[in-house]
Amino acid sequence: MTLHHVAVVAADTPEARAARDTLRARHGDVPPDQADVIVALGGDGFMLETLHRHLDHNVPIFGMNQGSVGFLMNRYQEDGLRERLRAAQPVVIHPLSMRAETQAGVRSEAMAFNEVSLLRETRQAAKLRISVDDRVRLPELICDGVMVCTAAGSTAYNASVYGPILPMGSNVMAVTPISAFRPRRWRGAILPHTARVGIQVLEAGKRPISAVADYTEVRDAVTVEVRENRDVSVTMLFDPEHNLEERILAEQFMP
Repeated sequence: MTLHHVAVVAADTPEARAARDTLRARHGDVPPDQADVIVALGGDGFMLETLHRHLDHNVPIFGMNQGSVGFLMNRYQEDGLRERLRAAQPVVIHPLSMRAETQAGVRSEAMAFNEVSLLRETRQAAKLRISVDDRVRLPELICDGVMVCTAAGSTAYNASVYGPILPMGSNVMAVTPISAFRPRRWRGAILPHTARVGIQVLEAGKRPISAVADYTEVRDAVTVEVRENRDVSVTMLFDPEHNLEERILAEQFMP
């Protein structure tokens, strides 16, 4: 990997900004659009923000944790940055594409590297109809919401609502209900990455929902389509001893 030019970006926290200034002083810095690699300092939320912000630059991103959980980040260390970057293992991730239409007829598109979530907006449960490749698979789901997640995102919100953890490279995505009331026993589905998931909001005026792709929110959605976008990819870099595949595997055996 060519490492002539390194860009260092940071979340808007005192800890991340201080770490950014230290790394820039020790290892140099260029604007992200001139970089061979971007070093992102923050938590998982900032990593997602960095992936979206620099999607068009086609530059690998190496995260170092200056946040809370930091599942998508490497450990923070000031020394040996360029040596770590040269030894880092790449992971290529394809995002989900969301297309949503609102009650007012407004259409929106967004991408998600973690998940697309449909969430109820009011005290009443949502009523949703779920289709896969234009075939209705679940005529009515009464719930707080539902999500479609990637393998990289399966350990995030998806895991917190007891969705399946998906190995990297498995070429699948998960559909996971959030607090399903009817059918109470439905725990979701694992679909091939080529599947198109369609979600229709039933009784949308009475039971409005919002559709969220990572941090892009569409209020009062009535239809949502989600699919993996293989035309778009990002490369994340991980220390060999702390790579993403190992962390996802280890997460499945956490007590």
